Amino acid sequence: MHRRTLLAGITAGLVTAGAGPAFAGTRRPVLHVRPGDSVQAAVEAVDGPGHTIVVHPGTYREVVNIPADKGELTIRGATCEPRDTVIVFDHANGTKKPDGTTYGTPGSATFTSAAPGLTVLDLTLANDWLRADHPDITGTQAVAAYVTGDRSSFENVRLLAHQDTLFVDTTALDAFDRQYFAHCYVEGDVDFVFGRATAVFEECHFHTLQRDVTFTPKGMVFAPSTARANPHGILAVRSRITSGAEDGAYKLARPWVPSYETTAWPSLVVRDTRIGSGIDPVTPYVNMRDAYPWQTMRFREYGNTGPGAVITVPENRPQLAPNEVRLHTREVYLGDWRPRA
Repeated sequence: MHRRTLLAGITAGLVTAGAGPAFAGTRRPVLHVRPGDSVQAAVEAVDGPGHTIVVHPGTYREVVNIPADKGELTIRGATCEPRDTVIVFDHANGTKKPDGTTYGTPGSATFTSAAPGLTVLDLTLANDWLRADHPDITGTQAVAAYVTGDRSSFENVRLLAHQDTLFVDTTALDAFDRQYFAHCYVEGDVDFVFGRATAVFEECHFHTLQRDVTFTPKGMVFAPSTARANPHGILAVRSRITSGAEDGAYKLARPWVPSYETTAWPSLVVRDTRIGSGIDPVTPYVNMRDAYPWQTMRFREYGNTGPGAVITVPENRPQLAPNEVRLHTREVYLGDWRPRA
């Protein structure tokens, strides 16, 4: 894409495209991206910590990759409406690269970040690859956002895809990287919030999509793969789960024990959340592989409401004990990190 008037400083005025960022004083440097520009070009122009990239309304059809050396970066939409600013692409796991290999699940992501201290605000991240358009491809995972950096924060962000929408991962198998999502909307069908990070979702909206298939379950919302040594996996609190599919067509979660980490002990707590009728209330959990039954995992609920939260078979819906509730909060999961939201 053409880079025009890409860089602008708060105090230094407009910086012409191609010039390095130059800013007077100590204020946070700002780079502006407008339709016709490239978000990735702005990321590559960042030359130190603490930059802000403001993306103006429009659709940016590109892949964005933020490396680990772009720490403390903020990317935000220029308006408070996330629908105004959309970053989208259409790779899937099984999509062929120019060299003939495939992208794989992480490589399919429209938006990837390994940077610590990332903040994303007020925009949409999407992967619009569709199974129906590619019947020859069996690797149908198509990630909207793949996030590994510690202290990654998302507020008022829409995350849209089908299978594997949001991959909350860590920088290494021995790392317990933390991520925080507030007032976000996440939609998909199969395992569309998954991974091994410590990930807290507050006041978020999860939406399961209708699928043109004859089998059930049609999918699952969560698929954690938490490390055994990590006491904190995925936490959803004061959120809601809705569905575009028929009643009971989806499961709440299934455990993912990856072949590269067979010692994983998936952890998921859903509390104080309204669960709609799209989730099967009788058997809300299912195995991904029978060798790792969900009953042996750290799956718990507490204080949930709605038709999908009704407890009819208690052994199918493990609950937190009253004295355990205080251990499953944003403050406990995130430790010494206090996100801005």
